[in-house]
Amino acid sequence: MKNKTDDAWNSLFKKHDIIDNIEKNGVYQISATQIKEFREPRLMVKFDHTINLPKPFAEKGLSILPITRGDYIISHFNAYHNFEAVQGDITTVQLPYYIQSLDITNITSEAAALNCAYVSGIIADFLEDDQLVPTVSGRMSSGDFSFKIKDTYFNIQRSVFVNNSQMEIDAGYEGVQKLALIEAKLDLSDDFIVRQIYYPFRVWSNRVSKSVKPIFLVYSNGIFYLYEYKFQNYKDYNSLELVKQKRYTVEEDRVINRKEIVNLLSKVQTIREPKIAFPQADNFDRIINLCELLKEHPMTKYEITIKYAFDARQADYYTSAARYLGLVEKKKDNKDVIFSLTPKGESILCLKYKSRHMDFCRAILSHEVFAKSLEMRLKNNNITKQDILKIMKNCDLYNLESEATYNRRASTVKSWIEWIINLINES
Repeated sequence: MKNKTDDAWNSLFKKHDIIDNIEKNGVYQISATQIKEFREPRLMVKFDHTINLPKPFAEKGLSILPITRGDYIISHFNAYHNFEAVQGDITTVQLPYYIQSLDITNITSEAAALNCAYVSGIIADFLEDDQLVPTVSGRMSSGDFSFKIKDTYFNIQRSVFVNNSQMEIDAGYEGVQKLALIEAKLDLSDDFIVRQIYYPFRVWSNRVSKSVKPIFLVYSNGIFYLYEYKFQNYKDYNSLELVKQKRYTVEEDRVINRKEIVNLLSKVQTIREPKIAFPQADNFDRIINLCELLKEHPMTKYEITIKYAFDARQADYYTSAARYLGLVEKKKDNKDVIFSLTPKGESILCLKYKSRHMDFCRAILSHEVFAKSLEMRLKNNNITKQDILKIMKNCDLYNLESEATYNRRASTVKSWIEWIINLINES
């Protein structure tokens, strides 16, 4: 399953001498009809993050952009932008008292996240405009426009012409002086393809006289991350700059103090180590985010890599880490391995912020190595990797042998312990 897209693109690259053509001409234009000979085009051209790019693209530093309703252009485009580091406090807002149809513990779609952000006043606060109303959304034609984009291989600006390509806007909110166009996601990732906000920006900048603001919204684990961007030169795809960013939550009871963590640590019951690879997945927020995606429906590893900003190796690491904690299980269905939430994982994700995070802490600390590491961290206000390695070697961990493996896994222990520490809010 994982190699179908790679295999299809390998066949296309070979049949059409795509690499040679790009070396000679700088770009290669390919049609949906050509792509369909090997696989359905809709499965072959949508790569929201660099990590999702097929191997033939990733190995050669290539990316692909749509230019008509049925044509695409391939080159060494600088097509992606890294999300800026998250900064600042989290602002708490409330849903209106009369709203019963939105459940903040069960946001499983971009549409639900956008609705919640709108009715709670997050959109209005972020854009500093309380007169915004929802207007444009959905799929539409791009019309005609051209732009410059950097070719990272030849280090030049290339011209791209777009003629009635299809694009999609997740939500548009209009006020007296501005039109905000929002791209929404439920997955935490390192980067995004700029096209998702650039094409709508270009189209609507030509259709309205007011300011058009490209906004990226990411929702995960009860937190709304909002990024406002601008294009310094509207004809330059790579002139993207961050204007501001902010985080919001709709839940009130978020304060977890040190005493509560200490109390949890003293009472949690240690379980026997499972016969599952010890975790190598440093970002605990992404484990939570993975569980949220599986809450929507079970997935194969291939589906996880397509839906989420994971490659195959990361999908293995993070599903294994979630299984280690008892949050996810895997089962064989014919030839496919299916990952789904366990009853424990389901119940935790139904809780509100504080209870949910305390239960995630409980899942971590039920393993002796994490409990002892946190105990030392709290006692000394610090813990080194060497301290963690000593603890690990005194615990009965499954299938850990080489020193290199211990070292890699110790990084995960330290990261998860710091995740727990960072939950503590004494203000």
